[in-house]
Amino acid sequence: MYLTRLRLDPRSAQARRDLADPYEMHRTLVRAFVRDEAQTPPRILWRAEPVTTWSEPVVLVQTQVAGDWSALSSIHSYLKGEAEVREWHPERWIQDRERLRFRLFANPNVTRNGKRLGLMSEDAQLAWLARQGERRGFFVEAALATGSELMRSPKGDTRISVLKVCFEGRLQVNDVTKLARATIDGIGPGKAFGCGLLSLARCR
Repeated sequence: MYLTRLRLDPRSAQARRDLADPYEMHRTLVRAFVRDEAQTPPRILWRAEPVTTWSEPVVLVQTQVAGDWSALSSIHSYLKGEAEVREWHPERWIQDRERLRFRLFANPNVTRNGKRLGLMSEDAQLAWLARQGERRGFFVEAALATGSELMRSPKGDTRISVLKVCFEGRLQVNDVTKLARATIDGIGPGKAFGCGLLSLARCR
């Protein structure tokens, strides 16, 4: 699996557009994996990292195939520096019963009457996260919903709304295979809109 870190130049009009519209960001990232519109792109997990007043925009991308990031470098002033790429094998890196720090941007939701509805209260969002952990090989020891936003993006003649919540905290590994698969596949819906990428780090 490949993890890529892209530093975007905020002076670029296209970078600002993509950061404001997740649908456009996904379309731009796909350029690194297809040569023309006839190709089917691979599954892409991505997210725009939280930024502070003085920090530069950073986008993380996770794929199972290597991307050709020169496609983005060719966009005038889009990237600041080269794409930073490394390989990662979660099934080897994750250890049974260890505790890990995590960050996850996700779309917590419930389906009612055939419609998918975003969960707006923090208690409901954290309960959703706990259920995901039960199914995906981890136990949430501590977590906070550190931010949320309702993303809206036009797609053709329709306008899509997706609730995005940032979860951060600590988990314990219960099943290495299931958790490794969750990191590869992503968690929850809304993946094209920057949701689902689970980042893990060892506790210090």
